[in-house]
Amino acid sequence: MYCTTGAFPTQGKQPLFSFGVISDVQYADVPDGYSFIGVPRYYRHSIHVLQRAVDKWNNHGKLGFVINFGDIVDGKCPHNESLNAVKKVINKFASFKGPVYHLIGNHCLYNLPRETLLPLLKISGPDGLAYYDFSPAPEYRIIVLDGYDISAIGWPQDNPKTLEALEFLRKRNPNSEKNSPEGLVGLERRFLMFNGAVGREQMKWLGSILEDATKLKQKVIVCCHLPLDPGVSSLEALLWNYDEVMNTIHQYNCVKVCLSGHDHKGGHSIDSHGIHHRSFEAALECPPGTDAFGYIEVYDNRLLLIGTDRLQSTDICFDS
Repeated sequence: MYCTTGAFPTQGKQPLFSFGVISDVQYADVPDGYSFIGVPRYYRHSIHVLQRAVDKWNNHGKLGFVINFGDIVDGKCPHNESLNAVKKVINKFASFKGPVYHLIGNHCLYNLPRETLLPLLKISGPDGLAYYDFSPAPEYRIIVLDGYDISAIGWPQDNPKTLEALEFLRKRNPNSEKNSPEGLVGLERRFLMFNGAVGREQMKWLGSILEDATKLKQKVIVCCHLPLDPGVSSLEALLWNYDEVMNTIHQYNCVKVCLSGHDHKGGHSIDSHGIHHRSFEAALECPPGTDAFGYIEVYDNRLLLIGTDRLQSTDICFDS
């Protein structure tokens, strides 16, 4: 079910909890530029978008936490400035008066290896992994997936996960430039080096969390930097094994919404099992004076995304 957008009637109900959202800040102290398809990018302005987001979240007064959907620093950041740039953005997030939960994205990993990045983001997953879950209210569980678990970026070159990713790409993308989708057709266009996959151990973990949430009668919100449905983003932005992840998710009835970044333009879709997918508009692509961030109010049977400026407000209804 897709509700109307705009004015949201809540019948006087208070949300169970509320939280701030932002994605793809991709700050860098470099001149403005363009994406590979010619979309303007505002590398220095994006941190001002984040500052205004934090100010607004703090002024709201009732947001329990914030989720950052990844890519806090851009790959164009000079490598000798990467650590300071990441710390600068993290410090902006730290001025929020509450917990901030981070997801890692490809641009984060272009700048810093996992062993450096994850402690800075206060992600303490096992063996350098960045997946975890938490329960902000008894009725809900939030799952954060590590979409670069199997990846050609972020791990040491001789790491089995790197080698698995490179072999995966070798079989599926014949181009010498593995970030090029040239010649790839349809869903094959996701087999690019700037994407990644959820590995076997994480998949088992996901199943166990969904089983536990089902037993506890919790509704689940799944968060991943990479989109999990072809209808919510460009095909080039999808998780390599989004179909396997969704097959696992579809075995249970507890997941109601999947949230993501990475694609930059934003989108909303409903998959064949009635699960809503929402990818967020990028802070990076906001011209000076514009913004892209928001907050989500969570109810028994709906999520109200209240967006600012370029981030579209969305009313997501589902069976409770």
